[in-house]
Amino acid sequence: MSRAPRVGVLALQGDVREHLAALARLGVDAAAVRRPAELAAVHALVLPGGESTTMAKLARTFELLEPLRARVAAGLPVLGTCAGMILLADRVEDGAVGQETVGGLDITVRRNAFGRQVDSFEEDLQVAGVDGPVHAVFIRAPWVEHVGEGVDVLAQVEAGPAAGRIVAVRQGPLMATSFHPEVGGDSRIHALFLSGAGLT
Repeated sequence: MSRAPRVGVLALQGDVREHLAALARLGVDAAAVRRPAELAAVHALVLPGGESTTMAKLARTFELLEPLRARVAAGLPVLGTCAGMILLADRVEDGAVGQETVGGLDITVRRNAFGRQVDSFEEDLQVAGVDGPVHAVFIRAPWVEHVGEGVDVLAQVEAGPAAGRIVAVRQGPLMATSFHPEVGGDSRIHALFLSGAGLT
């Protein structure tokens, strides 16, 4: 492996630039991934926020969906945020008709669980493995309805009508958040992902 791990960001749609910036702050070699050859060259991958159905369709169009599934099955460390959480989930509630996912994470997510765009909100969360509160931004976010046996819950909503809902999980090399850790200048969630994947 090169001195700095190469971490890709799936660059079909969504918050690509913000994730690249968060990774760059940690000193990793961050690269946009749009083609199978680019996917093959990374040691880890971020699936960004965006629109999960659009991202899955574009991944199929760009012939990335099956290579993504194969690399996840082979143990590629992946961080999924918001729509990326949906893409990593094995099961989706309230999904679009025929919605596809990459899968690999033994969770059931509920799409748009917190409501529409106008229901977006921000909250400080305690995240296992991170010192101090994390300022979490939720935008048309999913939440986790059910976790499988091997899935660790890292964070839950702490107040309001959604209190107790699971919004961050980890299973082996896979990690996912309902919120957008790439918003703002805090790279601690990305650092937690990389350290758990053995890349720092």
